[in-house]
Amino acid sequence: MFEAKSILFIYVETPLHAGTGRGLGAVDLPIQRERITGYPIVQASSLKGRLRAASDPNFNSKVGLTKAEHLAIFGPETGNASEYAGALSTGDARILLFPVRSLAGVFAWTTSRDALARFLREAQMVGLPVDWQLPAEPGKDTALVSGEALIAGQSVVLEEFSFTPDKNQADKVKNIGEWLANNALPQRGYNYWKQALPNKLCILPEDVFRDFVLYGTEVQTHIKLDHDKKTVQSGALWTTESLPVDTLLYAPLMATRSRASGVDLSGQQILTKVKSLGLVHTQLGSDETTGQGMVALRFTDSRGNPSQTQSNAAAGGGQ
Repeated sequence: MFEAKSILFIYVETPLHAGTGRGLGAVDLPIQRERITGYPIVQASSLKGRLRAASDPNFNSKVGLTKAEHLAIFGPETGNASEYAGALSTGDARILLFPVRSLAGVFAWTTSRDALARFLREAQMVGLPVDWQLPAEPGKDTALVSGEALIAGQSVVLEEFSFTPDKNQADKVKNIGEWLANNALPQRGYNYWKQALPNKLCILPEDVFRDFVLYGTEVQTHIKLDHDKKTVQSGALWTTESLPVDTLLYAPLMATRSRASGVDLSGQQILTKVKSLGLVHTQLGSDETTGQGMVALRFTDSRGNPSQTQSNAAAGGGQ
């Protein structure tokens, strides 16, 4: 039984490729997605593995964990996996905000009623207090906005698609944007984005949002050169799909009492230790050596309040 619950917000700072291996479609290496909706996700095993690696005291002495505590939180090493289960459980990281190119305002943070409702369901599960209301579904070819920031002429133009702006629910849109700016975005170094989010939040019809997250991701082309000829090797051309910069994801964190012998930690203590690791930035997914997958993390505590613990951290979790 879980004794404590929390939510982790993940803000993408460089293109993020959490892959599934070779794909069958136009993109050779697609990203992880939900089977039913097609929404992008980062699977729980990937997220927990990254947290485990970034907080390992053998490689990062600044995390403040003993080796015994680290194993109690994340579980024993692979060879001893049958001894006991780790006390920390992570859920899949799901999409909340997806950036889309805009004719006005450079880009918009898009979401949908469905994505917001899913987040509210997770927030209720972990006890995270949310003081905004779900807006009504936008009409066909309509976009809910809070002001003029995304309006070019008489329309909201995202990529090559035009939408009629609807400001009848502007207060609800602005309240959602302000709450996310204050509670989900990283606390340090994000003043510009915090000010911009309430004005550049755009709530789209559910089908439109689904299409953007399906077809509006970043696709990078890779090649391999022949060392001697400095030309592309035959057959060495492939494409990789990534979540774009400024995507916002969230994942539930849940904890039980420690099952490891000799380490007596409650679920609340487990989450407190995870929150206090100083993991402000880390790296997810592949292509670490080319600077891909850098993300900023923001924890809420097990009572649902945003964590005030912020310290500088490098890509691996320490600095």
